[in-house]
This record gives sequence, structure tokens and C-alpha cells, in this order.
Amino acid sequence: MLPERLEVRPCSKPRHVITTDGRVLPIPADWALLPPGDAALSRRIKEDGPTWTVIELRGRKRFSRGIWAPATRIEALRAELARERDDPGYARKLEAGRKRRELAQTAYAEDFEQSIVQFLAFHPRYTEVAKELARRVTAHAVPVGSGTVARTHRIPIEERAEAATIAWMRHQTTGYDTMHIPRVAGERREVRRLLAERSRQLLERYRTGLPLEPATCPLYRALRQGNL
Repeated sequence: MLPERLEVRPCSKPRHVITTDGRVLPIPADWALLPPGDAALSRRIKEDGPTWTVIELRGRKRFSRGIWAPATRIEALRAELARERDDPGYARKLEAGRKRRELAQTAYAEDFEQSIVQFLAFHPRYTEVAKELARRVTAHAVPVGSGTVARTHRIPIEERAEAATIAWMRHQTTGYDTMHIPRVAGERREVRRLLAERSRQLLERYRTGLPLEPATCPLYRALRQGNL
């Protein structure tokens, strides 16, 4: 008996998919592929009944390639959604939802930025540096779809703010993006750990309030295109 709900990978063999444990499964004869693009329809398809969600992995990135499901159910839900969308009230409902999400996103961005400032805890002489760094990290990490740690709710916002700041510094104040890292198990993790420690040491210098030389400070150089 075929599993009802799976995440699968594309297969070169027509109407077949590959499970995460390497099995090759044939697509049931009465199923069809719902292409990605209609989020509302995709959600409804997944709510009830069997579905195989096709995800293609490219490095660390995941790409949706559609959802296999019974063809009759796809068409029935597509027709149902079309009727709802023809209702004038549907547009009003969408707009109200959009506004609620925008307000929530704005509030979250403000809270996240403040959490970064609190994590930084810079000396008062570097208040403007802290504000600018918090603004830059927030602008990068908070947007919906960014795929950063800021979008998870599995850890407290304080931990998200710290992780997002260290990640931003890894890309902006170190040579991480151009490093040649051997393909050895655990090597990239160790490099990231060492760079994180270096970033924390740099932040500590701003907390002490001691004078810093802008020309040699990687954080200052990364921010110099901003308001500093």
C-alpha cells in the first residue's frame, strides 16, 4: 500500500518519484501533478487526502516542483476556489489579511531590531553604530521568505537576534564568502564557529568603549555606506 503523504524528490523516469530514503515509487494512474504557484490551492490539496510533495534539493536550497494528488480532487478544489474568488467578499478578505500581516511584520521588525541593539550592548559612544548594525541585520534577516534564523519561532527572539547578527557579520566582515573550504565532514561548521568567535571578539571591542580605528575595523568598513 502506497503512503498517503510524502515529501519526495523528482525522478528521471516518467511518472515516478524518489522517496527521501531512496525508493523509487510509481505515481498512481489517477493522480495528476499540481504545479507550484497557487499557494491557496496547494494548501487545500494538502489539508485532506493523499499527497506527494515534490521537492528538488540544490545544495542547501529547496525548490518546489509541485504536488501529486488525485486528479479529481485537484479539479474539484480548483473549481471551488475559483467560485470563492469570484465573490467580491473574497477580495476584501484578502486585503484585510494582507493588512494584518503587514502590521504584524512591522511590529516584529521593530522588536527584532531592538533585540539586536540589546544583544550588542555597545558603549554609549558607539550608539549610532549599534543602531545602524541593527537596522542592516533586520533589513536582511526579517523579510518573509528570507530563509534566515529570524523567521523561525523555535528559539526565543533574543537568540534569533544574536544568531542573525553573527551570520550577517560572517558574510560582511570576514572573507567567508570567498573562502575555499575543503569538502570534509564538519569543516564548514568549524570555520563558521571560528569566524563567529572572531565576530564576538570584535563586538566586545565596541562594548568596552575604547577608541577604534575606522580604517582597520571590518565592522566600520562594512557599515560605512550607511549613516555612519
